[in-house]
Amino acid sequence: MAKRDDRSNNPERIENIIGNTLQNMDEARDYAKAHSEELSEEEKQEIEQKNERREQSIDGLRQELKDEVNDQENNS
Repeated sequence: MAKRDDRSNNPERIENIIGNTLQNMDEARDYAKAHSEELSEEEKQEIEQKNERREQSIDGLRQELKDEVNDQENNS
């Protein structure tokens, strides 16, 4: 028999992912700031672009978190 899909921890899991992503963004900014003289413009731009993608990911995760919380409230 197939294992039941347990999504009860999804909000917590998504919150952890958001927190880790925010931490990675901060670390990337700090790294770029601390090593700005050593980094090429291309490397700086790559860090900035990666953080922009992280921001987009966080936006999607926050929407997913809202959906999960609403689903859990409606199914309780």
